[in-house]
Amino acid sequence: MAGRPHADKAEAPVLFVELRFFLFFAVVLCVYWSLRSNDLRKWFVLFSSYYFYGSWDWRFAVMLFVLSTGDWFFALRLSQTESQKARKVYVTLSLAMNLSVLAFFKYFHFFVGSAISAARVVGVHLDEPTIHIILPVGVSFFTFQSLSYTIDVYRREIPVVRGLRDYLMFSSFFPQLVAGPIVRPKYFVPQMAALRHVTLDDVKSMMYLFLLGYVKKVCIADNISPFVDQVFNHPASYTGFASITATWLYTIQIFCDFSGYSDMAIAVAGLIGYRLVINFDAPYLADSIQDFWRRWHISLSTWIRDYIYFSLGGGRMKNRVLVYRNLLLTMLAGGLWHGAAWTFVAWGGAHGTAQVVHQEFRKHFPPTPAQEPWRRIISWFLTLNFVCLTWILFRAPDFSVAWVMIKRYLLLDHGGTATIPLWLAFVGPVLLLGQLMMRRLNFGGAVSRLSLPRFALVYGMVWAIALSLLPLGYRPFIYFQF
Repeated sequence: MAGRPHADKAEAPVLFVELRFFLFFAVVLCVYWSLRSNDLRKWFVLFSSYYFYGSWDWRFAVMLFVLSTGDWFFALRLSQTESQKARKVYVTLSLAMNLSVLAFFKYFHFFVGSAISAARVVGVHLDEPTIHIILPVGVSFFTFQSLSYTIDVYRREIPVVRGLRDYLMFSSFFPQLVAGPIVRPKYFVPQMAALRHVTLDDVKSMMYLFLLGYVKKVCIADNISPFVDQVFNHPASYTGFASITATWLYTIQIFCDFSGYSDMAIAVAGLIGYRLVINFDAPYLADSIQDFWRRWHISLSTWIRDYIYFSLGGGRMKNRVLVYRNLLLTMLAGGLWHGAAWTFVAWGGAHGTAQVVHQEFRKHFPPTPAQEPWRRIISWFLTLNFVCLTWILFRAPDFSVAWVMIKRYLLLDHGGTATIPLWLAFVGPVLLLGQLMMRRLNFGGAVSRLSLPRFALVYGMVWAIALSLLPLGYRPFIYFQF
């Protein structure tokens, strides 16, 4: 497995890396660009999006429709009344509807299990109800996206979307529906007003980005996933070196898997003329934990900043303790968003604590100009290792496995005798160097400026290499479970 199971799941929707998606998208492209009317194009994208999601389980396509229609109605009522009391009622109904669905499908067993464990501590024995709940793929993404719309309308930051079709298209847009990026209505909805166009340079840029995402996901993440699974499934059997290497490999896997999906989603949307937000910006080059969260899963980190951190008071509080409280609560909520397990809460808490420590350190020990270069290098090294260490909490199925892996990482505990291939230890440094070079050289921009014949030649060669590195089977994207 690429990650941890958190609820029962049915077969996943069509993967971007599968042949059936290429066939689906080829049809979408041909029909979409043959339509001359913006209205017809939007109807077609809406139909395609519901077909895409419904191909997994039609019942959850119905659920998506009901949630989206409900939020559209609540936002419409928000725009039609000036009564602050009524406006609070409508936005509260939207929050309750979305969060109830999220709580039931994603957190029911977590809350019930936690309550049963707490009862046992005081000597009360309770049986867990046997309810078979299937987790809808991407439920955390589309509920957060829909909530941002009603909250923004409530705050009077955006105009209401008066047409139901346009709102349904925004809330179900298939490229980013199941794993983001989380799209804000203020960014996406205005794009729907006019007929979309793309240039040849746009097409080349999006084709390059899709291939980059494909290589990240299939050629890198899926190929190293079995080695990660080996160690995390039986941590006591492996040496300390193998455990550390597996932790680094998971650091690579989750980045390549998730940023690969984001790259492909942005590319697919771009090929039909729509722009999505950048979701990753070389996060493993960050030189502080705050900088990491400005670069990692940007659409989520800005969402929890704007709708949780700022709602709690953000950094405007005069008491620094309250500011840090807000920061910790926000990161704890971000951890819980990722999964219904206490290990995720601990992961969020660790990142929140690290941000508090970082701010205090910068406050009491501000760098001088002479110290800045070497302090940035040390800070980068510490940040990267902290992120790697906390990924153990994210990946481990429980605290017992996490504790074994953390001890191996921090204490270089020898552990068992099983090993994994030595060459895997060099994957991380090589990829980190490659990312640094691509960033410095603006490789994507250079590729998109190639003449069409040269672009076709280079593109075909890279695809041939990528296809030669295919693993034995595709693995679902890690963030599908969120």
